[in-house]
Amino acid sequence: MTPKELEAMIERADQIGVRLEIIGGAMVWETFPAMKHQVAIDRIRASIKPDPSAPDRQCGCFHLADVLIRFPDGSLKRPDVSIFCQYPVEEDVAITLVPEAVIEIISKGSEAKDIEFSPYFYLAQGVKDVVIFDPFTLFVLHARRDGRKHFTAPVTIQFECGCQCDV
Repeated sequence: MTPKELEAMIERADQIGVRLEIIGGAMVWETFPAMKHQVAIDRIRASIKPDPSAPDRQCGCFHLADVLIRFPDGSLKRPDVSIFCQYPVEEDVAITLVPEAVIEIISKGSEAKDIEFSPYFYLAQGVKDVVIFDPFTLFVLHARRDGRKHFTAPVTIQFECGCQCDV
């Protein structure tokens, strides 16, 4: 299947109310997130800003929710929140700029995928910071290439790029 055909399939899935991602060649289907999930995304996005303790960092802290990204290995994923230092080129198809940081909000039934699989996938694709948040338990995982830290929300997370957010 060509990249354009895959993107068309993802668009058709959206139209019928199903979320489809292609990860390492495998299709992953999920239902659309519930309200608690969306509220957490909005609250976290509203808190994203430059980290005052990193004044020498030159990151624009641009963030997008649920945008389709084509990662270097060809995978097509939609992180709940993607943070970029520069504004991605506007495209009608998947963005190809790898985010500096990704935040995933856990939905019921996706706990194992989000906690066990997502950090490894994103870090292997060049994302520097991966945050996983469970709005039901307030568990927060912050993963980087040099390790993982666990927190209980609320917590402020500083990203390598010079941005921060409140989870």
